[in-house]
Amino acid sequence: MPITTCIFDAYGTLFDVAAAARQAAAEPRFSAIAEDWPALAEKWRTKQLQYTWLRAITDAHTDFWEVTADGLDWALEATGHDGDAELRQRLLDLYWELGAYPEVPTMLQRLKEAGLATGILSNGSPQMLDGAVKSAGLGNLLDAVLSVESVGIFKPDARVYDLVEMNFGCARDEILFVSSNGWDAAGAAGYGFDTVWVNRAGDPVDRLPWRPRTILSDLTRIPELATGA
Repeated sequence: MPITTCIFDAYGTLFDVAAAARQAAAEPRFSAIAEDWPALAEKWRTKQLQYTWLRAITDAHTDFWEVTADGLDWALEATGHDGDAELRQRLLDLYWELGAYPEVPTMLQRLKEAGLATGILSNGSPQMLDGAVKSAGLGNLLDAVLSVESVGIFKPDARVYDLVEMNFGCARDEILFVSSNGWDAAGAAGYGFDTVWVNRAGDPVDRLPWRPRTILSDLTRIPELATGA
């Protein structure tokens, strides 16, 4: 079946999750992280994701904002900045204002011009996603923003991927699913989606039973893949 619907993970795929730490580090009052903000951002993101997996397998679901704050607290302690309450609050505030990667608006516009449906499928809470979409100015380029909160478990549980077919009314082989997380792309491939892993960091492929069909370094070629042009 031809692709009719393009679905994107949000954080790290459309939205730059390192932007909060990078922006804070550029502000004079937070010069304490001027040198080690990349390590802080990486530890924050890693722990944030680890907490989603642990909560999913232990049936201890909470919303993504809580695991985001918990991950930040761990990262701040790991990098020696846990005593700075002002820095903590600034980083959390900035997470609501994450910018999109540079190629995102044009890429989504090309998909819409080609007649394809577009959407987000994310671990993020509805409120977080609404803030990110508005901050990046992408609202008119997305047909739906789907959150795991409607099923109460994080990706890569199959109930999350079910949301796409339920909301768009299409078959799974009509869906191109795009994620910057190798484990998410693998999970979606195992579910039956045509998948793209956006591997911005050049990481090795995860050793899992499923592999994404395509690996890209950014999102520029997504319209080409979706339309076969």
